Amino acid sequence: MTTAVHTPELVRLELVRPDLSPEALAAVTDEIAAVAPAYDRTGEIPVRGLEAAHRAGLLTATVGTQYGGPGLGLVDTARILVALGEGDASVALLAANNLGTHQAQAAAGYWPEAYYADFLRRSAEGPTLANAVRAEPELGAPARGGLPKTTATRTADGWVLNGHKAYATGGTALAYHVVWAVADEPAGDPARPRVGHVIVPADLPGITWVDTWDHLGLRASNTHDVVYEDVRLPFEAFVEIPRGPDGVYRDPAASAGIGSFGHPAHYVGVARAARSAFTRFALERVPTALGRPIATTERIQTVAGEIDAQIAQAETLLFGALLRAEAGDTGHLPQLSLLKIQIARSAIAAVNTAVAALGNPALTRYQPFERLLRDVLCVRVHPPQEDTALLAAGRRLLGQ
Repeated sequence: MTTAVHTPELVRLELVRPDLSPEALAAVTDEIAAVAPAYDRTGEIPVRGLEAAHRAGLLTATVGTQYGGPGLGLVDTARILVALGEGDASVALLAANNLGTHQAQAAAGYWPEAYYADFLRRSAEGPTLANAVRAEPELGAPARGGLPKTTATRTADGWVLNGHKAYATGGTALAYHVVWAVADEPAGDPARPRVGHVIVPADLPGITWVDTWDHLGLRASNTHDVVYEDVRLPFEAFVEIPRGPDGVYRDPAASAGIGSFGHPAHYVGVARAARSAFTRFALERVPTALGRPIATTERIQTVAGEIDAQIAQAETLLFGALLRAEAGDTGHLPQLSLLKIQIARSAIAAVNTAVAALGNPALTRYQPFERLLRDVLCVRVHPPQEDTALLAAGRRLLGQ
C-alpha cells in the first residue's frame, strides 16, 4: 500500500506502508541476514540491507501522517527495529537513527520546510538517511556534560558552521546531518550561549569525512569522524535546545526518553539472532562420542532455556515500557534509564550465554556468534551509560 500527500514542495509523495505481520518482518530479517556477514568483513555501507528495509517501508515508517507517512508509534517502531537487528545490527542502527529523526519531526516540525521536503522526496525513491551528529574528539559523549566546540556563527544571511565531530554514524550514506553546535552571535551572552542542532544537507561544500571507524562491533555502521569548515546555512537551519527553568543547559541525552528505546530494541534483535543460531547449531551438531545432536542433552537444553529467559526479560521490559507510555501511564518515566540498562544487560547475557556454552565454534568467523557478540556489546555505548544511569537513579531514590 502507498500513501500520498500534496504540499507546495511535494506534488506527490508515495511512501510504502509497511507490513508488520510476523511473516513479512521475518522475510526482511532473512534477506538482511544473508548479506550481513559480508558487510561486517568489509566495513562498507550495508547497501543491500538498507535497500531491503527501504522496499519494505521500514526506513520511513515513522514519517508523520501530516506528511503523508504511516506515522507509526513507539511499539510498532520497536517491532521493526527488533526485526532489523535480528538481521544486521548495523542496518538496524542506521534505521533507528532515521526513524527517530522522522519521529521527532512529526512531533515538533523543526526542520526547514524545503530541507524536509527534499528528504522525503528522496526517501520515496530509495534509502535516504539522516542522523544526529553530536560527539566530539575532545569532549566525548554529550551525555557526560559540557558544550560542543562546534560553532554556528551568525552572519548577515544565516550561519557558518565549523567543527570536528566524532562517531557520526552513517558516514557518507547520510543525506542530512543534525549537528550539535553552540551559536556564536554578536548579541549573544558568551557565558550562556544558545545551544542547538543545525540541519545540514550532506552535499554542501566544506564537509569532509575522516575514516576513523575501526571498531569491535557494528562494523558496517560507518561511524566515522566528520569535519565542517565554513559550511553556510540559512537562519532556519539552527534549532535551539531550550534551557531548563533554572537557566541551566542540560543535554537531552543525559537521561533516557521514551523515544530513545529504538536503540535497545535493535539489540534485542541481535539476541534473537543468537538464539536462532544456537538452536540451529544444537540441532545440527552430532559429536561422534555422543552419536546424537547436542540438542538432546540436558546441558544444552538448560542453556537454551537461559538464553530464552534473558530474551523474555528484555522483550518484556522493552515492550512493557512502550505500552505503558502509549497508554498514558507516566509512573515509570523516571526509571526509563534503568530500564534501558536492564534491557542491555539481558541482551548481552543472552548472546554471551550462547557463546560460552559452545566454546571454539562460537568464536570462529564461519559461525555468526562472534559477530553477534561483538555487535551486542555496543549497546553499552548508547547514552545514558550504565554508571550515570545508576548514579542518577540512586540520587533520586535517596533524595540527594
